Amino acid sequence: METRSIEARIKEIAVKAAADNGVEFVHLEIGGTKRNQVVRIFADKEGGITIEDCSNVSRSVEAVMDADDFMPGTYVLEVSSPGLDRELYSLADFEKFAGSLAKIKMASAFDGPKALNGKILRVDGDEILFEDRSAGEISFPYASVAKANLKIDIDQELNRR
Repeated sequence: METRSIEARIKEIAVKAAADNGVEFVHLEIGGTKRNQVVRIFADKEGGITIEDCSNVSRSVEAVMDADDFMPGTYVLEVSSPGLDRELYSLADFEKFAGSLAKIKMASAFDGPKALNGKILRVDGDEILFEDRSAGEISFPYASVAKANLKIDIDQELNRR
């Protein structure tokens, strides 16, 4: 099976396993070597994902992957939370986390600041409106984002407890 179709197949399995276990599929990464691959699945749910949730998704994914036997060589499967500083992988992630603090690295072709640090205000079409600490309010197309991560809002986390 071609690498791209392997990734597509694993994603299909992971999305179904996450939904069957009451969690949201967030992202898939495949790393390592062809003979010893590492398959990382990130999942989440409202209020946070538990170790039991990760174990359930892992067992579900592994059962299908082993039954279908489409992975060349051996693999290690890791299922985990995307973390507090989770990466924003899509425009939908920016919409979901509007109002949250984020750190954004812009693509080199972007004509403006190359790094932004502040709050996601909203998404309008494919445009993201962002309140940067230095540049103020700035709007940019999602296509200009090279990488983005949520930032931990310490005050909010402390108040939650």
